[in-house]
Amino acid sequence: MEFFTTLETLLQLQAPHEKISQFQTFYKNYLDNTLSFDHTQNSKIFTNPSYQNLCEIVDAKKMPKRTALSTTKGKAYLVHNIAHIEYSAIDLALDHAYRYKNMPKSFYDDWLEVADDEIRHFLILESLLKENGYSYGDFGVHSFLFDISMKSLDLVTRMAAVPRYLEASGLDSNPKMIEKLSHHEDSFAKDIIKALEIILAEEVDHVKKGDIWFKWACKKEAIDPQSYFDIVEKVLPGAKKQKPYVNIKDRQKAGFTCSEISVLTDESCKD
Repeated sequence: MEFFTTLETLLQLQAPHEKISQFQTFYKNYLDNTLSFDHTQNSKIFTNPSYQNLCEIVDAKKMPKRTALSTTKGKAYLVHNIAHIEYSAIDLALDHAYRYKNMPKSFYDDWLEVADDEIRHFLILESLLKENGYSYGDFGVHSFLFDISMKSLDLVTRMAAVPRYLEASGLDSNPKMIEKLSHHEDSFAKDIIKALEIILAEEVDHVKKGDIWFKWACKKEAIDPQSYFDIVEKVLPGAKKQKPYVNIKDRQKAGFTCSEISVLTDESCKD
């Protein structure tokens, strides 16, 4: 089994559980050091996300607004949105490992570990959907994460825009979702909160990995890491816009400096 060829196949598999099953076999072989590596393989630029035939893809700006969390459908829609982010994140992590050749082994260790985490997150959320009468694919989704990943092909931009900006945004939105759900006493809401707490704790580490490899790539390319927001703005215009809430504590754990955080919020921050 060859590392990059197998990842290319995994990235294009459209059935979630087939992808997950084949990844688990691949990951076991990777951990057992039984794979070969052909670093001369050319990485594809994918034109469509792997879920294109499973989910209805809707323009991100035209996605329906969330319905009331007091209803089962409203909570299911929320869970579906999060599950889609986690499923997209599986492919993002796999693409990190697939796209960049001749990297230190720890780079591949990190992103395959992240993919394994994202699979577990997706399965938790998919299970919640099924327990409440829904399935992944029942609601429309956007392809924003995929689209940005295919616009962020050099390593510096990829690490800046995807784990260090888009995934870091989840550190901000997750606690706010937990807060809103805490006003509901039903078991579905409580189960969602448990899932979100698991995801938040582990996403800090994912963003930290992005921070480490962003700075590694900047050093290699002689790029000032303090130009982070300028790099992100090239693929995500408006990245410097302030946010209504920033999870300062977890962003700092993930490697953000107070100087960077001050771009996103006026709240006080101490390094």
